[in-house]
Amino acid sequence: MKTIEVLREALDDEYRARATYQKVIDTFGPLRPFVNIVEAEDRHAQALLALFARFGVEPPPDKWAGRVPAPPDLLEACQAGVDAEIENEAMYERLLRQTEHPDVLAVMRRLQQASQERHLPAFRRCLERMGGADGTVPHAVRIPPS
Repeated sequence: MKTIEVLREALDDEYRARATYQKVIDTFGPLRPFVNIVEAEDRHAQALLALFARFGVEPPPDKWAGRVPAPPDLLEACQAGVDAEIENEAMYERLLRQTEHPDVLAVMRRLQQASQERHLPAFRRCLERMGGADGTVPHAVRIPPS
């Protein structure tokens, strides 16, 4: 079923994004927007996993957790976020044309919208805060430990 292939690709992308942003947090600490977006990526994966359950299909495992390399600095991390969210939008645009299932279309449109309207602008602001090639932290917003 083409819809299941679409779901597998979308879930793999959400797993990769979550692992990438988690690696930034593990390397540089709990910085915005990474802490907010890693949680959102987890919610995105959960929304897709619910569709697998609805179809009675076993989802693919997360092959990305703990396997993503750390970026060399925060500037590169922010740029990688921008690039990933642009690619995510294109992926969803392509995948949306490959299924007609209403539940899948609704979830994917919601995830695509979150990526474009919230994640991409947040990573662009991150780039602006970094403001230079040295990738230092002074302009990054640290989140205090709970």
